[in-house]
Amino acid sequence: MMGFSTPVLVFARYADVLGSGTVTVELPSDATAGDVLSAVRALPGADQLPPSPLIAVNQRYAALSQPVRPGDEVALIPPVAGG
Repeated sequence: MMGFSTPVLVFARYADVLGSGTVTVELPSDATAGDVLSAVRALPGADQLPPSPLIAVNQRYAALSQPVRPGDEVALIPPVAGG
């Protein structure tokens, strides 16, 4: 089966280290949120991301095992400090 490419939204420090607010990654056709994270980690600058960033699929926090399909909105969420 063919894979697909998907944009991944990144914010704050994540956008700074990756050089953009959106990065596009290639995924297998049976992709999971964990595959998205692995693909992002392969990008230049991603070595500065924390070990386990939060990931959201369609604006809901997702487990790494959650399926990701073409057209889903995927985002890496940096920690948020309150005050």
